Amino acid sequence: MDSYLESSKKQFRYYKMLAEKATKQLTDEQLFWRPDAESNSIAIIMNHIAGNMLSRFTDFLTTDGEKPWRNRDAEFEATEQSRAAIFENWNKAWECLFNSLDTLKQEDLESIVYIRNDGHTVMEAINRQLAHYPYHVGQIVYIAKIQQGSSWQSLSIPKNSSTSYNANKFNNEKGRRHFTDDF
Repeated sequence: MDSYLESSKKQFRYYKMLAEKATKQLTDEQLFWRPDAESNSIAIIMNHIAGNMLSRFTDFLTTDGEKPWRNRDAEFEATEQSRAAIFENWNKAWECLFNSLDTLKQEDLESIVYIRNDGHTVMEAINRQLAHYPYHVGQIVYIAKIQQGSSWQSLSIPKNSSTSYNANKFNNEKGRRHFTDDF
């Protein structure tokens, strides 16, 4: 079970890294760009992830994951924030998540936590967020890639590089490692 927690932390770090590498390729204007009034900008998505994360992982084992102080609807409003403010909130949320995960012990994984009064084992709650955050990180990456066009710097295996990537991987001895160890 310790490997579950370590794997979860590595996966969360991987998706955080993908979002940050994507946003580093953008200007401030691109961070706030929306294709239309009904769509979300990357900044809005980042605010939503941060709001969700702070709500879910503050007092994770002892209070409902939907905190009374959270204003989810406001997370989706376009606001005049700076890049620095977006990333300050983003980093605060990730720190909250990792601090919470770092305190967990194997025996906590079957404990029940609540999200909007729905009971989840700790493992189920972590899995829920491991589906939710990558869903939004994919949106961030896609929006960034659209804006960058041919200037986009791949975050994984670049186009037409699979053969050489696989050849390199298969030149290594078989061994147990996490897929994120290469990044």
